Amino acid sequence: MNPSPIHDSSEQLRMTVYASLMAAFIAAGAYIAVPIGPVPVVLQNMFVLLAGLLLGWRWAAAAVGVYLLAGICGLPVFAGGTGGVGRLVGPTGGYLIGYLPAAAVVGWMSERRDNNRVLDVLGLIAGTMVVYLCGVFWLKMATGMSIGKSLALGMYPFLPGDGLKIIAAAAIAGAVRPMIRKPGKVAHSHGYS
Repeated sequence: MNPSPIHDSSEQLRMTVYASLMAAFIAAGAYIAVPIGPVPVVLQNMFVLLAGLLLGWRWAAAAVGVYLLAGICGLPVFAGGTGGVGRLVGPTGGYLIGYLPAAAVVGWMSERRDNNRVLDVLGLIAGTMVVYLCGVFWLKMATGMSIGKSLALGMYPFLPGDGLKIIAAAAIAGAVRPMIRKPGKVAHSHGYS
């Protein structure tokens, strides 16, 4: 039996609200900096990865897409309260661009088996590596630095903070995901079983 059109549209609306909320959290995360050591930890990428865990790959990509579009249009949603297309073409633009495939990777992995902490953590690590792959490559190309210097400036200092964010995101997802991914035919058909 197929879900009714009313149920399907209410499910679409519910997921649209969650995706919009995650886009807002990603934007807010750009303003939240935890001063741990010489490199402050910004929570923006934690919310990107959390979107994947909570929403699945399609809706997580939509949330990140809305966030990036808002920034491209000039809204001050990027780190440091900045916006504009110039941030995407600047030295750190690869990290922002990397958010889109990272959220999709985490979401795809989380859809394989819900509430599997090991798979969640592996997905979060994979998503983090996607962000670094895009970000460090772009940093190297934009600045002409060597790959070693790009890694030293654009990845290594942030790894301890990202480890903490992975632990936090996995814990948050374990508590929140059951409220977002309600059991039913629509959720099951998208691999949320």
